[in-house]
Amino acid sequence: MKAVWYDKQGPAREVFNYGDLPTPEAGLGEVRIKLEASGVNPSDTYRRAGTIDPMEYPRVIANSDGAGFVDQVGSGAKRFKIGDRVWLYNGQRNGRAFGTAAEYIALDENLVTPLPDNVSFAAGATLGVPGMTAWICLFHAGPIDGQTVLVTGGAGAVGHYAIQLAKWGGARVITTVSTPQKAKIAQAGGADLVIDYKREDVVARVVSFSPKCVGWIVEVDCGGNISITEKMLARFSTIAVYASKGDLAPKVTVRMLSGKNATIYFMQLPLTPMALQRKAQAGMAEWLTGGRRIHMVAAQFALKETAEAHLAVEAGTKLGTVVVDCAR
Repeated sequence: MKAVWYDKQGPAREVFNYGDLPTPEAGLGEVRIKLEASGVNPSDTYRRAGTIDPMEYPRVIANSDGAGFVDQVGSGAKRFKIGDRVWLYNGQRNGRAFGTAAEYIALDENLVTPLPDNVSFAAGATLGVPGMTAWICLFHAGPIDGQTVLVTGGAGAVGHYAIQLAKWGGARVITTVSTPQKAKIAQAGGADLVIDYKREDVVARVVSFSPKCVGWIVEVDCGGNISITEKMLARFSTIAVYASKGDLAPKVTVRMLSGKNATIYFMQLPLTPMALQRKAQAGMAEWLTGGRRIHMVAAQFALKETAEAHLAVEAGTKLGTVVVDCAR
């Protein structure tokens, strides 16, 4: 099969190789997927660059998310049949060196979810880490119906799904963005209030819109935002943190947080208990069948152009998920 891999960490154009590797076979409890699209997440670029984690395996096929159709079912796998359209996540994580920048991938069927016929493979490749992360941040502790939810970074890949999922879950949604263009994206996703945090007083806008403040926060920048986050929390509120672009060792005001009986929930999708991952898959599947959904594909590249796809993510200007077309 054709694939893109690296044998050492470093800049994309220097370490990526494009060529032929053995086509995997579906093992016990696995399905093999003929990949049509591969989604590139920021974490995929960090792993390839070596900015966070050291090289885990002698050889790595890049990227974690993808979509395609099942073309082989391994022994003991029962959830899918040949020909099923699917999306997947965590393809290159937790013991799996070979990800989705390839024509085929074989992995545990529990990491695979049906893809509706009305969702393209490119759109399906945007669902994995962003959609699952958004669902878990919102629903890990139960329903959010009637809550006021703040989604920071509402035009980002996770944030945009979080807005749509929160509205589907019955919440009022406030979101923060940094440009007028991103504000339009957040509004299209269904946000009830969009705040430009570079030009507006976030706390004042939130309190004016929701005098009792917010009961739920989906947080893209814990360290950068914690000083104002503490001022917007309702009693018995939850901050669900999936990233921190600012201070990686932030200070919190214990008395203020304990006075609100606040919970801070930190999560990484690969380390989330499988029972909760399965709930998230089921929730995402239900949400996808509920009507029109917005899937933001920022750009598309051919498989042999995976290095350029990674550079597009690293540029930091994308709106949505960068997708690699595995079939070309």
